[in-house]
Amino acid sequence: MPTLQERMAEVLGDTSARGLQAEIARLCHKSRPTVSAWINNPDKVTTISRSDAELICARWRPEISPAWLAEGAMPKMALPEGTRLGGPYENVSDGPKQNGPYPLISDVVAGSWAELCDNFHPGESDEKFMSTKNLGRHGYMLRVYGRSMENPGGRYSFPEGMILHVNPDMDPVPGQFVIVRRESTKEATFKKYVIFEGVPFLEAINPDWPRELKYLALQPGDVWCGVVVDASIGSLP
Repeated sequence: MPTLQERMAEVLGDTSARGLQAEIARLCHKSRPTVSAWINNPDKVTTISRSDAELICARWRPEISPAWLAEGAMPKMALPEGTRLGGPYENVSDGPKQNGPYPLISDVVAGSWAELCDNFHPGESDEKFMSTKNLGRHGYMLRVYGRSMENPGGRYSFPEGMILHVNPDMDPVPGQFVIVRRESTKEATFKKYVIFEGVPFLEAINPDWPRELKYLALQPGDVWCGVVVDASIGSLP
């Protein structure tokens, strides 16, 4: 298996190019020494996070799999071998449009994210992810905790650890998955928005969830924090 440094060279081309390390550092919000180790120090660094690999591949070689760049995981190509993006070839195939990167934030921050977003500094979020969906000006990511939204046999299932792609500028409609800040806990909760007999509820879709907790009525003071428009597994170990 090629080393991380060999994989980086294949994605980036000339890794000694002037300004390249600085550009990667800005893109991934990492220090220059960290990026230098990625490129030059096989004894110290053998892998990078998939979130960083997603940013790098999207910028330089979108046809290459971020998992391959990050860890050497096969297959190497995210698109079929020989597919060229943007060139005058009959087999041109554009990959999904990448938006972002969007910060992964805490459930506490989610409650006031729209107000905080413009003053949020890149260093305050350790992880960022790209999305095939446009999450809007204030878009963010949130990690699932607990099993209330896990439903392996259903059409949708959100196991613990999954990354939610949230657009806080959308107005929710029944049937959508939403983030709501509960005034009583000061934290955000992730549920399905439903209405029964004209009354709005937040539904836990886990079929084995306790009946008394499966439907939570919206309460005075609850705040809509956004609509979940996509979900992904995020970075694998």
